[in-house]
Amino acid sequence: MSPLPLTSLILSWGLALAAVLLVLAMTLCAWRMLRGPRAQDRVLALDALYVNGLLLILVLGMRQGSGLAFEAALIIGLVGFTATVALAKFLMQGEVIR
Repeated sequence: MSPLPLTSLILSWGLALAAVLLVLAMTLCAWRMLRGPRAQDRVLALDALYVNGLLLILVLGMRQGSGLAFEAALIIGLVGFTATVALAKFLMQGEVIR
């Protein structure tokens, strides 16, 4: 069994560190979403939470070498963007569909 080349070792450690930091960022976003104090803070925290979740799925997909993770991240991005726009419209106008 030969040792991993230095570049593979650096990539492995970098992806592991990125995953840990993204989980930390998601925890802080969830805390802000629960804590508030205003609805705008909660919407912004939800937006940041789904972006960090999307990035975490991409990092885990790169670690596993899976192409399916990229498609899942694309779907999460589309749904998250739509949810953010709907929540912003609701906060500005009081209704989503007019």
